[in-house]
Amino acid sequence: MSEFTELYEKIVSREEKISLVGLGYVGMPIAVAFAKKVDVIGYDLNAKKIELYKSGIDPTREVGDEAIKNTTVEFTADETQLKNAKFHIVAVPTPVNDDHTPDLSPVEGASRILGRNLTKGSVVVFESTVYPGVTEDVCVPILEKESGLKCGEDFKIGYSPERINPGDKVHRLETIKKIVSGMDEETLDVVAKVYELVVDAGVHRAETIKVAEAAKVIENSQRDINIAFMNELSIIFNKMGIDTQAVLRAAGTKWNFLKFFPGLVGGHCIGVDPYYLTYKAEMLGYHSQVILAGRRINDDMGRYVAENVVKNLIAADKQVKNARVAILGFTFKENCPDTRNTRVIDIINELKEYGISPVIADPQADAEEALAIYGIEFADMSEIKDMDAVVLAVAHEEFKDITIDDMNSMISGNKVLLDIKGILDRKEYEDAGYIYWRL
Repeated sequence: MSEFTELYEKIVSREEKISLVGLGYVGMPIAVAFAKKVDVIGYDLNAKKIELYKSGIDPTREVGDEAIKNTTVEFTADETQLKNAKFHIVAVPTPVNDDHTPDLSPVEGASRILGRNLTKGSVVVFESTVYPGVTEDVCVPILEKESGLKCGEDFKIGYSPERINPGDKVHRLETIKKIVSGMDEETLDVVAKVYELVVDAGVHRAETIKVAEAAKVIENSQRDINIAFMNELSIIFNKMGIDTQAVLRAAGTKWNFLKFFPGLVGGHCIGVDPYYLTYKAEMLGYHSQVILAGRRINDDMGRYVAENVVKNLIAADKQVKNARVAILGFTFKENCPDTRNTRVIDIINELKEYGISPVIADPQADAEEALAIYGIEFADMSEIKDMDAVVLAVAHEEFKDITIDDMNSMISGNKVLLDIKGILDRKEYEDAGYIYWRL
């Protein structure tokens, strides 16, 4: 019996520990889940974030302050603590550069940190979304170089793509089937058993690491293409004067019609992963057609919304330049504080081209993060008064409670409302004389 085969038993008996490298929206819930069963070291190089976790605060709001207060995770910003673990899970973001090429620097940086602190007999599992081949061709050489150890002999690697859905309290780590893979049968067995400790829905054992990497990247590419189709339909139906949501409700009565809706596609997965796949395809001499067409449509939706703000201001006989426009919601998705890779910024930037500096309010967003990344300061909801137009950009729960009386106090004169996700009652607003527009 090799030291790798015994690793699972040693983790369960708490002779060995699991480490999480990267404690964001993905890594932190995984660390907390495992800590209910085994000993866990939670490492992040952001010392400020570690201090928040240590003081019982969950800035991601994924598990809540109470769970952070009560967890047994050993939170640390000291990388040498990783030496005390034998099973390592790397969960760092994999963004894209401005030119849409993959930015592998976070996963390379994490591999360097882990490599410096890797001990013999360890298993390293990557969770970050990557194109097929990154784990073995990019991460392994870094781990070997930094540790002086040999992959396959001194340590083993696996890949298990994250499927956590930020802000979703139903589809969680425990309830979503987990894809697991390993460099060989022995590693696959250890990785599968370890994840089975926390994933109630069970695991799917992928044949190879590359299969697991590819599965993850196509899950989000498929979703991206479906949303792009809805966005294109929305553009067509708006030209025809037909309400897209009404069309989708009607079509949705067929059993096999897929329920997707138009919208802004941001975040770290759907708006990013297709570029990882098409980048690898380009390296192999294939130029993607369907995937990149979908990306182009989705990347353009912020500009399309801004154009419709302007058109509707004109329809309401309002001056465009210096118009008072409020945008409600700035995060990349509803009920989640994360503003990174939000596409609401595209609406704001495009409106500025027309001489409009919008007022932005978002009670859920991480204000510090928005200021640091975008230089944006939020207004309080109470400050949204006497606007020329309101853009309801994100479907936060708080916004669903907005009444027509609330909206009347927000907008003056001819009332222009762009309800991007269609969360308010169109008929009610149109009957009240609003110029109402939605995707």
